[in-house]
Amino acid sequence: MLDKDQISPSDFLNAPIPVPTELDEERRTSPKRFFNRERSWLAFNLRVLEEAENPKVPLLERLRFLSISAANLDEFYTVRVAGLRELARAGNLTPAADGRTPAEQLAMIDADAGALLERQQSVWMTLRSELETQGICLLSPENLNKAETREMAGRFLNEVFPIVSPLAIDPAHPFPFLPNEGFALAVELQRRTDGRTLRALLPIPAQIDRFLRLSDKDGVIRFLPLEDLLLMQITELFPGYQLRGHCAFRVLRDSDLEVEEEAEDLVREFETALKRRRRGDIIRMKITAGAPEGLKRVIVEEMGVDESEVIEVRGLVGLASLKELVVNERKELLWPTFTPRVPERVQDHDGDMFAAIRQKDMLLHHPYETFDMVIRFLTQAANDPDVVAIKQTLYRTSRDSPIVAALCEAAEQGKTVTALVELKARFDEAANIRQSRRLERAGAHVVYGFTRLKTHAKISTVVRREGDRLVTYTHFGTGNYHPITARIYTDLSLFTCDEGLGRDATKVFNYISGYAPPDGLDKLTISPNGLKVHLLASIENEADMARAGKPGVIWAKMNSLVEPDVIDALYAASQAGVKVDLVVRGICGLRPGVKDLSENIRVKSVVGRFLEHSRIVCFGNGGGLPGKKARVYISSADWMGRNLDRRVETLVECVNPTVKAQIVSQVMAANLADVAQSWVLGAEGDWTRPDLSALDNPFSCHRFFMENPSLSGRGSAGARDVPELTHSSDG
Repeated sequence: MLDKDQISPSDFLNAPIPVPTELDEERRTSPKRFFNRERSWLAFNLRVLEEAENPKVPLLERLRFLSISAANLDEFYTVRVAGLRELARAGNLTPAADGRTPAEQLAMIDADAGALLERQQSVWMTLRSELETQGICLLSPENLNKAETREMAGRFLNEVFPIVSPLAIDPAHPFPFLPNEGFALAVELQRRTDGRTLRALLPIPAQIDRFLRLSDKDGVIRFLPLEDLLLMQITELFPGYQLRGHCAFRVLRDSDLEVEEEAEDLVREFETALKRRRRGDIIRMKITAGAPEGLKRVIVEEMGVDESEVIEVRGLVGLASLKELVVNERKELLWPTFTPRVPERVQDHDGDMFAAIRQKDMLLHHPYETFDMVIRFLTQAANDPDVVAIKQTLYRTSRDSPIVAALCEAAEQGKTVTALVELKARFDEAANIRQSRRLERAGAHVVYGFTRLKTHAKISTVVRREGDRLVTYTHFGTGNYHPITARIYTDLSLFTCDEGLGRDATKVFNYISGYAPPDGLDKLTISPNGLKVHLLASIENEADMARAGKPGVIWAKMNSLVEPDVIDALYAASQAGVKVDLVVRGICGLRPGVKDLSENIRVKSVVGRFLEHSRIVCFGNGGGLPGKKARVYISSADWMGRNLDRRVETLVECVNPTVKAQIVSQVMAANLADVAQSWVLGAEGDWTRPDLSALDNPFSCHRFFMENPSLSGRGSAGARDVPELTHSSDG
């Protein structure tokens, strides 16, 4: 038992529910009972940034967190802010769930994002100083000696000069176009012969690293920004001119795609839309503070940017590029190397995935258990003469995807291969078009799904001839079929040869390819056909249990929670006495811990080495958690309107006792018990990381999963060495 003084309020597994906060009636009954989605997202990105300030995180990983925070903010503006601005300009007054109009939200976002930007620059200055003490330096031209200046001049001529294109700005030259995330130097020059002024742009080529590495000196790793090298070599680019002034700027454009509803050729329509995205309206332009006024005015006017969208940056423009400074050779400044485990059950069967799955359902927890098992499942299917058909959804995957390669191999060997490629996977549309053409060339049937609905479900089926019958092996995932992101995203993979789930998966594929809604799903619930209704009914069932004097308990984990009907159902369940513990990584619109509204609801966010991505919901069903009566689900869906109403998503019930025990008493229990990486959401919308100074060894769920085996997939190794935390009455 833990000492009471050793229990942190962020340890939802052991800490009592705190005394509720009393709020006025308006914040309990009006739209103010919901937190604003955009502000909640900005708060999440602040938690990411705070990991860049966390001294317990290795230095280069802190730099990576800063880069991620900057990239996140860019995407937020190109998608969310772009949409709100379009609504505001159209005069749309429709309020969000929290009652704010688009214009009110934009004003709030600008204030919060401005503070976030300043903090990012402050963090960068701190990290830059710490990096220098560790022998990693970002140099300025004045830091270079003559030999180094000659070295960089040679690099410029060989690596940069053939690519860079100086573009004059005058009446004879139309102002050049900069795409989304385009980065450029603007320079003001004076001709030496007659003093004539010339203004020009130097777009920074995306094909070259932003930070050029010099030869190491005395063991010090050194970089020079590309824009500084261009300024050093300005006379090579503009012979006869001298530099009078300069600035750097970067543009973000509206990146939301609009596709004609009745597009005859969906692929061609998306290719056209992608070209439009590059040329979308400018949403934001960041420019170095102190830019020459005339130069700045020309840029703003020629690019058609509103003054309110111009942000002066006192520091480095384009912090997302800092990921280039994360050098692999400085291992001591990175997370310790972690090698994912191969499930013992698969090893027991000499790597035969089908034999391992036939033994019983198997749940893998990525990245702690290798995603290579998913690849092996499909590669083995492609080369197995008894496999007759494979069906696969593809939402996001890698450029040289081994999964796509396996599907192509299977098709070329004469197997029936159907691939559902989702063209509307944001920022992966072009990659998915390339993959679809590769699959078609191999002879696979490629389906693009619905125009109005995104297919976000993660399903793979393999039909295998075994004796005189066909057996369907099915994989359901909470994450994408992407072997690279699977190294850092925590997700669940369920492998089963359950006949009911196999039939359900086949019906979903038929729905996507043939548009006929599936009838009579057995163990699977999908959106937009019933998933939300099922969730609401399950929440209400827990409320009924609580009213009847039985334990009412809900544990859930997701990336985002904003759907108003679901939140109101959780509020009602809380008022009925249901204990609700939620792990919400990112956006949360639910206001927890409020008397007479949500006094039995707690919300935490886990932000750390791995990106929490799995979606899980567990209902006590009258027996509490953990318990034999529990109903346990994994899902591809967050609890958002888009997932429940406008996407094809899955909610898969897990019934195998060992799989249930792993999800409830290992994955969920460890997330709830985590204190090292947890933030707790308060009734006023504040996220706080409780003081851990009194704790001898703050529990980290990420460390726990890296160090300990999981229940499912143990095979002959058994569960003897699985820590007590993971056991339940289902075990």
